[in-house]
Amino acid sequence: MNEVNPLLFIFIVCILIAQSTFLFTDARKRGHAKWFWGIWGMIQTPVPLLFYLLWSRVLKSYIQKRREENG
Repeated sequence: MNEVNPLLFIFIVCILIAQSTFLFTDARKRGHAKWFWGIWGMIQTPVPLLFYLLWSRVLKSYIQKRREENG
């Protein structure tokens, strides 16, 4: 059976913690569901980060513009 290098495990944990911290703080700053993004960021990477950036930067502004136009 192959052994996993402990440094790889530590690296992955650091990546998950950094991603989760970024998602939580940025979601809190922008008024999104901070706990949802923070917890999802601890589970896997990079999907939560990509979805959050797509949601908070692209789709949210698009939805707001559409609402203002249709007013």
